Amino acid sequence: MTSATRRPGTPASTLPPRLIATDLDGTLLRDDKSVSPRTVAALAAAEQAGIEVFFVTGRPARWMDVVSDHVHGHGLAICGNGAAVVDLHGGPGAHRFVKIRELARENALDAVRLLRDAAPGTVVAVEQTYGFHQEPDYPKMHMEAPDTLAPAEELLAPDGPGAGEPVLKILAYHHEIAPDDFLMTARLAIGDRANVTRSSPSALLEISGPGVSKASTLALCCAERGISHEEVVAFGDMPNDVEMLSWAGRSYAMGNAHPDVIAAASGRTVANNEDGVAVVIERILAEHG
Repeated sequence: MTSATRRPGTPASTLPPRLIATDLDGTLLRDDKSVSPRTVAALAAAEQAGIEVFFVTGRPARWMDVVSDHVHGHGLAICGNGAAVVDLHGGPGAHRFVKIRELARENALDAVRLLRDAAPGTVVAVEQTYGFHQEPDYPKMHMEAPDTLAPAEELLAPDGPGAGEPVLKILAYHHEIAPDDFLMTARLAIGDRANVTRSSPSALLEISGPGVSKASTLALCCAERGISHEEVVAFGDMPNDVEMLSWAGRSYAMGNAHPDVIAAASGRTVANNEDGVAVVIERILAEHG
């Protein structure tokens, strides 16, 4: 397996890029969740130049309609922070899961128990390939109503809702703890039983299987294509992008990025509302045109 790490301080690659990996929310998308005409044109120009474009997001597959009109030749996106590779060619509601890296239910239960011990008051939701289930006290903060309301122990039981359907990630929310403090607490409490990150400005954590991240799944997809990390350009804005930006040969933190993202990236661009991804793609195409 291709490593999903790059030594800190490694200079940015100067090789011509073969793949662009971009986060969506806060990165490619403007705050109104639109893809600007300038960004649409830049993505199309990259594909025309033979550079593959991968959307790499924490979103579940069913929320990918926001970019369904911009799916390129391969049609693939990495969703759920690396938990799934999805073929979007069928359009909204007709996507096909190509690769699934699930969170075992026993690991999920362990993670919930350990996190609640460390941060009492934590409430959770369960994201599956198609279903979404939550505890009654979990706040309404998503685009859809849950399929089930029940305690986590019931949601994650072997015969619970969606039994037989893979769990992609757990969402954990706390009403009082600051977001970065909650993330640090969770990582210390859960250890290597699961991968913990966050992409929300609120104290909402995303818990995936051990070793599952945007970076590790992107590395797998690149290895299948014979693409090295030096030939990847990546963009992101939040802690769930840090591993991907550290791994890619060239990486850019958005002007609106979290401080950890700025530290991890090899470069910076302007904010998402100023089309920061398009700005860099245009420059790259001019350099290697």
